[in-house]
Amino acid sequence: MAEFVLHCFAQSGYSYKVALMLQLAGADWEPRFVDFFNGATRSPEFRETVNEMGEVPVLEHGHLRLTQSGVILDHLTDELGLFGAHSEDEAREILRWVLFDNHKLSSYTATLRYLRHFARTGETPVTAFFEARAKSALAILDKHLTGRQFVVANRLTTADLSLCGYLFWPEETGIDLAAYPDLTAWLDRIRSQPGWSHPYDLMPGHPLPGTA
Repeated sequence: MAEFVLHCFAQSGYSYKVALMLQLAGADWEPRFVDFFNGATRSPEFRETVNEMGEVPVLEHGHLRLTQSGVILDHLTDELGLFGAHSEDEAREILRWVLFDNHKLSSYTATLRYLRHFARTGETPVTAFFEARAKSALAILDKHLTGRQFVVANRLTTADLSLCGYLFWPEETGIDLAAYPDLTAWLDRIRSQPGWSHPYDLMPGHPLPGTA
C-alpha cells in the first residue's frame, strides 16, 4: 500500500486540493474511490469506519486518519516539507486564505456547481444567491493577485492549493473566469507546475455513468 491513501472521487474539489498537493510533491500516494453519488458517504459503515462527518477527503497516513482539506494540507506540509510557511507571518497569512477559501470561495462555488451541473435545478433564487456570493469571493481573490505570482509568497503554498480547488471547472459552475484576469493568470501558473493534472485525470470516478 502507498504511504498516503486518499479517499476521494473525481468530482470533489475539496479532495482535489489534497490530491494535487500529493501529485505536485511526487508523493507515494494512491486514491481510494468513494462512490459519493450513490450515497457512500451517507452510509452508516462509512461514518463509523472512515469519517463520522460523512465527507471526503479522508487521508490515511500510517496510524493517522485525517479529515477536512485544510487540516490535511497542513499535515502534508510537515510531512512533505513543501508548500508550507517560511515564517510565522506567512503561516498566519496562509491560514487566513485557507479560512477565506473554505468559508467564502469553495463553499459557494462548490454548491453552485452542484446545483447547476449535477442536481440540474435550473436557475432559481438559490443559484442566483450562490453565484453572487461566489463572484464576490472571486473578485476579492482577483484583486489580491494583482502584481502577485501566488497568493501568499513568491511560490506555491497551501493557500494556492486550497483556493484553486473548484476553479478548474468554470464550464460546470457557469461563471466566466475571463472577468478575473489576474486570477486566470494565476490558474495558468498553477497549471504550468510540473506534475499538474486536471481533477478528472487525477482521481477516480469520471465520467459519471450516463454522462460519458
